[in-house]
Amino acid sequence: MGALVTGGAGSIGSHAAGRLPEEGYGVTAVDSLSGAPEARGS
Repeated sequence: MGALVTGGAGSIGSHAAGRLPEEGYGVTAVDSLSGAPEARGS
């Protein structure tokens, strides 16, 4: 079974994406990185 993790670069999303394979899931993680400093031009 597969899981789609949105916000995969964030704290909760990355934790979930790391944990799900341990439970037997295939993982696809996506993130817009819109909150990243590089995306804000900072």
